[in-house]
Amino acid sequence: MPLLTYERHGSGSTLVWLHGFTQTRESAHRFRTILAGSHELLTTDLPGHGTASDVRATLNETADLLASSLPDHPVALGGYSLGARVALHIALRHRERLSALIVLGASRGIEDASQRRDRVVSDEALAARLETIGTERFLDEWLAQPMFATLPVDSRERQARSTDAAGLASSLRLCGTGTQAFLGPRLASLSLPTLCLAGERDQKFLAEARAIAAGVTSATMQSVPRAQHAAHLENPEASARLVTTFLALASSEEGHDEGATNEELGHRGRLQ
Repeated sequence: MPLLTYERHGSGSTLVWLHGFTQTRESAHRFRTILAGSHELLTTDLPGHGTASDVRATLNETADLLASSLPDHPVALGGYSLGARVALHIALRHRERLSALIVLGASRGIEDASQRRDRVVSDEALAARLETIGTERFLDEWLAQPMFATLPVDSRERQARSTDAAGLASSLRLCGTGTQAFLGPRLASLSLPTLCLAGERDQKFLAEARAIAAGVTSATMQSVPRAQHAAHLENPEASARLVTTFLALASSEEGHDEGATNEELGHRGRLQ
């Protein structure tokens, strides 16, 4: 399996950011630009997307593939939606590679086995439709969903979307939420400074953010104002500010008290 490659922007402590489904490493330009003002920002195309459109990988395989290509030193890792689910898998499988975790619009997966099977069937139907109608029409339908209804019209963001139908279909089949084991019981084993984000108007994923924050030691939850699911696109300034403030606090606490436990760092670094 080919290695995934990273684009680097900015300087400072390293932050790796993973995009969502149909996006690429070029997506969320304004959000990424703000983050690169204070960090060395690394972005990559996830399997099935962009320059990695020919890479086929499950969530666990994606996590291992990304972990093997991270810098040698521990890094902060963040992601949105699909990227957030991948980030959770990396944190659970390769905790030693990370210094902090940020998830935006994340899901623990589906707890009920029957509902999980239904989601697999639904994602297969979606993948088949994508292959039938092509990416341009599919993107129109995808972005017409209520969770994206308040996204600003942005031609640059549209151009940054992945356009390979076969790759996107493979992502749905191999990394869709129905393929994901429910992560709820495993979160308690994860002790890592963690920020769980969701748009304040995204009720489903607000609940998920709260549940993830409650399960992970050293975690905190924040909502992004005036935003739904793609909060970093709707309100990039507020989203980036929450991320950079969290990372600054985590770094400050670590630097000033190397003897503190992860749980203490998470409690003392909670955002107000």
